[in-house]
Amino acid sequence: MALLALVLAVLTAASALYWLWALSCACRFGRRTQETAGFLPPVTILKPLQGDDGYLYENLRSFCRQAYPTYQLVFGVRDAADPAAAVVERVQAEFPAIDMALVIGGPDWGANRKISTVINLLRQARHEVVVLVDSDMRVTPDYLGQIVAPLADPAVGMVTCLYKGTGAGVASTLGAMFINEWFLPSALAGIMLQELRHAFGATMAFRRETLAAIGGFEAVADYLADDYMLGWLVSRRGLRVVLSPYIVENVVAEAGVAGLVLHELRWTRTVRNVRPASYFSSVVTHGLPLALGLLLLAGATPLAVGLLLAHLGLRCGGRLLLYPRLGLPVPWRSSWLVPIRDLLSFMLWALSFLGGTVRWNGERLQLRSDGTLAPALRDEGRGAKGSAQACAGQTEGPGLNDGQRSPWR
Repeated sequence: MALLALVLAVLTAASALYWLWALSCACRFGRRTQETAGFLPPVTILKPLQGDDGYLYENLRSFCRQAYPTYQLVFGVRDAADPAAAVVERVQAEFPAIDMALVIGGPDWGANRKISTVINLLRQARHEVVVLVDSDMRVTPDYLGQIVAPLADPAVGMVTCLYKGTGAGVASTLGAMFINEWFLPSALAGIMLQELRHAFGATMAFRRETLAAIGGFEAVADYLADDYMLGWLVSRRGLRVVLSPYIVENVVAEAGVAGLVLHELRWTRTVRNVRPASYFSSVVTHGLPLALGLLLLAGATPLAVGLLLAHLGLRCGGRLLLYPRLGLPVPWRSSWLVPIRDLLSFMLWALSFLGGTVRWNGERLQLRSDGTLAPALRDEGRGAKGSAQACAGQTEGPGLNDGQRSPWR
């Protein structure tokens, strides 16, 4: 017991140092700006869709209000009866001057249904620069100009960006807290330590020639972490993956806590799969649960109480620093959820080691050791068409977004 208490004390102290570093990284990033430098090539935006969470209309409208000279929007659904199709038609009627297309159906190219839709969308793309964006993202009019600007450098193969969470209701608030208060600072801390060699699904921008050089979207058609793999394949070609200072808004729409847990469990198992060593060591990011564990094990010693108070201070003070940097008001009303959020994150971290299946769009899938997907045992009869080459030698990096917030993320 004494040894375990010592280990917890060391981890809890290390966690406090980690969070000081992560918060400083987030504050520095929040001061970054970027000039577009007049580089404004025609752009095609690809948006695979499924379902309407109640926010889809406003999300799509934001992409129709870009202060950008020439761009095309290509939306896609797998079924004409999908509610998202009606939302796209409503947006098309509202913005007839925007070059906009809706693609319905198409063949499956692999186990990742989202990427199958994206492959079908790309066939309708008119322009050389392509931007792939998740359905639950909302942007401001300067988005495209900011995102595309780094591609003016031929050495840049991909531009990606982070995202901030907003949402209403307990489950959605918990999801937004995870994005703003854990994912974003931890991702920035990792990026400060090593070169970015993967992407975030919130936004991925590249030239079509770069996409062709890595084997197209077909190269990741069987991977759950398609965004991570696309960035890794680009960097393997000797091209840079650049993180834009622009932060998109992720409108979190969780129907309940059970759905949130399933989404985030898929995320944790994906990260564990692509970055096993660094994911295991990320236990040090769970400072508040570690401090509570130390208090329960060692009792109310000055050290245990001091570390618990230090982490409570870091969490509350961190919110004061982070939210203004994200252009969001400090969410005082959700302060009571902080310990619940941290304990839930720790629980999901632990649960991620206890299985290898994920649920996506109602389908139970097996996550293989190489990051590809296969039908889980009870779904074997429904196999997936197509295959992607496994990419060996993955370089570890900070957190990724595999799609924990909406059906197509």
